[in-house]
Order: sequence, then structure tokens, then C-alpha cells
Amino acid sequence: MVKILKRLTFGLDSDERRWERPGPTGDHLRRDVIGVVVFFLVSALALELSRGVGAMAEERSPIWLQHAVLALMIFPLVFRRRFPVTVMLVMSALFIILSLWIPALSLQISYQVAYFASLYSAVAWAKDRRVLWLGTTVVVVAMTLWLILSLTVANTYDGLLERVSEGDETWRGIFDPLTSAALYYFMVNFAYFGGAILAGMSSWRNALQRTQLAEQAAQIARQSAEIARRAVIEERLRIARELHDVVAHHVSVIGVQAGAARRVMDRKPEVAAESLRTIEQASRQAVTDMRNLLGVLRSEAAAQNNNKNDDDGGRHPEPGLADIAALAENQQDGGLDVTFSRVEDVPDALQEVSAPLALSLYRTAQESLTNVRRHSTASAAVMTLRTGRAGGQRWVELETVDNGRPRQRAEAGSGYGLQGIRERVALHRGTVEIGPRSDGGWRVRARFLLQ
Repeated sequence: MVKILKRLTFGLDSDERRWERPGPTGDHLRRDVIGVVVFFLVSALALELSRGVGAMAEERSPIWLQHAVLALMIFPLVFRRRFPVTVMLVMSALFIILSLWIPALSLQISYQVAYFASLYSAVAWAKDRRVLWLGTTVVVVAMTLWLILSLTVANTYDGLLERVSEGDETWRGIFDPLTSAALYYFMVNFAYFGGAILAGMSSWRNALQRTQLAEQAAQIARQSAEIARRAVIEERLRIARELHDVVAHHVSVIGVQAGAARRVMDRKPEVAAESLRTIEQASRQAVTDMRNLLGVLRSEAAAQNNNKNDDDGGRHPEPGLADIAALAENQQDGGLDVTFSRVEDVPDALQEVSAPLALSLYRTAQESLTNVRRHSTASAAVMTLRTGRAGGQRWVELETVDNGRPRQRAEAGSGYGLQGIRERVALHRGTVEIGPRSDGGWRVRARFLLQ
């Protein structure tokens, strides 16, 4: 038995061996009290039933004493989860002492089950596994000595010889009475103690696995939240860098026009006035774009990753509305047929779209088509860039619809690309619709407000 317990305990890694099962809750203790009371009542009834069939005929002790002894053997189980090893040792001593005092009572099933429960609880709930191993060693050695003494010194073997001598030859087995008795009791006790230990280790391992799974789930949740937070930060920083370039362009225009106005103010006042109007328009647009930039960075400036160094070399002009058609056309190389169209409610309405807004529209188109290629079975998509007016507010809208279904075996996306679209739309105080269509396919429709 001890070898079984050592193998089950020391077969674990170091972290698992150091793990301590959390103590019982108040609900556990209440259920233990109720369970022990019910178990005692059932055991008392079983004792009386066994007395009715003559099982206690040779026992001369008072009936009340028999019930008291049975209660003494059962009621320590109330503390089986709070003090598991102590209860096992106490009930082992009680098992031997009470069995010697009232031998017939030790044959009761409830008596045996109570002791089995103490062994099981010790293995299942002991926090210090080394103390458990030492306590189990003491119990197994004590029970082995008690079994040997009962077969050799006590009258158990004499009773066996007497029963064998009274029977005929057909009663005798292949071994002599002492060998047969020793092997039989060894098998019974091996199954008894081994079953209690294996059941207890199974309960302990299940508790360990539940704890590990809960910790892993919590860790995965923390990591997922961190990944999502970083993805949002990176998307916002990318938007901020793009807006920075646009604002820098406006400031450059202001500087150039201011210098031109200063030079021609005396000689050509009308040219100077035109330059000042350009400065006024560019400054207002720059203020609006800077306000948007600060809105993007309002809560994440402190979380900026200082270790990330962007290469500023070889930079190109930021894409705009004129590049969306080429973006759609380039999808042919990936096997996606994209039809792109522009719809203006009034002539040259798209000319009113500012550079930051045009950039956001381009990124929205880019992410929408990427989502179709990676996560849909669609072979074709329709992209429409349109303008309109609602409630006195002018808007520009980009809609992408496809004719496919979500890929069944595709790797699940993180969803951060679509989150980037939502961030861009929120930046311009617009609205977004992302999801499946009622007639099949997928729709991404982002509406941005014009200034």
C-alpha cells in the first residue's frame, strides 16, 4: 500500500507535489455533519436488522454499548476533511481497540465503511503529502502486525482449525488452514486499503486538475485581454502617425502661404488675400485633425511601447480615395473579383473629403477586403463609395459586400482588424455596420461624417 501511495505521489512533478489542496468550505463541513448523522442512523438500523438474523447472537455486551461503540467509530468522520491525517490515525487506533473489545461489531458493514472513508479522506484531502505518506506507513504496519497477531497469538487460528476439523474432506482447500487464512486476509486487506488509497488519489488528482484548469483559464483570459489591449494601442498609434503626417502637411502649407503673402502684400494685395484664405482654411483643418489626433491618444499615451522603433526611411505619401480603385483591382491576384464604384449625391462631392478621412476610408477598404480573403469562401465582392446627406449632416460611406460564407476550417481571426475599422469610424463620429446579410454573405458598411 505504501509503495502504491509513494508511486502515485512522487510520480508527479515538483510543482504538483508542492500543491496543497484548498481546505474544505463551510458547505463541505455542513454536508459532512449531515452525512455522518444520516450514516449513523442507517448503521444503527442495520445493526438491529443484523441482530434480528442472529449475527450478534454470541455478543453479550449491552445493546446501548454496541450503539455507542458504533457511534464512536463513525462520528470522527465529521472532521475527515479538516484534519484528514489525524482522523485516519485516530480511527485506525479505534478500529483495532474496538474490534478487540467487541469483535462481532467489527464485522458490520458500516463499521468497515467508516474506516474505509477515513483512509480515503486522508489521501484525498491531506495537504502535506509527506506527512500523509508517513501516517499511511504507520497505519499499514500497525494493521499488518494486528493481522499477524490475530492469526498466530489470538484464538482466530484455533477457531479455523476447529471448523476445519468438524467438516469432511470436501471442505478443505489446496493449502493448509494457516496459509489459506493468511492469503485470504492479505487479499482482502490489499483490496480494502488499496481501493481506499486509489480512490483518494483519484479525488486529489481531480482537484489538482480542476485547479490547474482554472488557473490556465484565468491566465488565458489575462493574456487575451493583454493582446486585445495591445492591438488597440497599436491600431491607435498607427492612426495617430497617419494623422501626424496630414497635420504636418497642413502646417507646411500654412508656412509656405504665409511667406508668399508677406512678399506680395504691398505689390499684389489680391494675391496676398488669397494666400491668407488658404492659410485660414489649412489652419482650421489642422486644428480639427489635431483634435482628432488627441482623441485617439486620450487614454493610451502612457501605454505606448517605447521599445518599438519605426523606420522612417523610404516613406511614401499616405493613400487616399484615388487609391481605392487600384486596391480593389489588385485583389484579382488573390482570386477575388472586386467590383468598385463611386456614387456621388452631388457633383464632386468626394472632393470635400479631407485627407485624414480619405486615409481612414482607404484603410477601411483595405481591412474589409482582407477579411473577405482570409475568412470567407466568397469569390466576388462589391465595393461602393458613396456620399449623401441625412438630417443636415453630409456623410461619405464605404460599403463592401460579398457572396460567401465563413470558412469552416479557417483559423479563427483575432477580430482586431474589424476593431480597427470601428476605431476609425468612432474617430470621425460616424457609424459602422459589420455582420452577415440576411440573404447570405457578409457586409462591412462604414459611414464617416464630413466636416
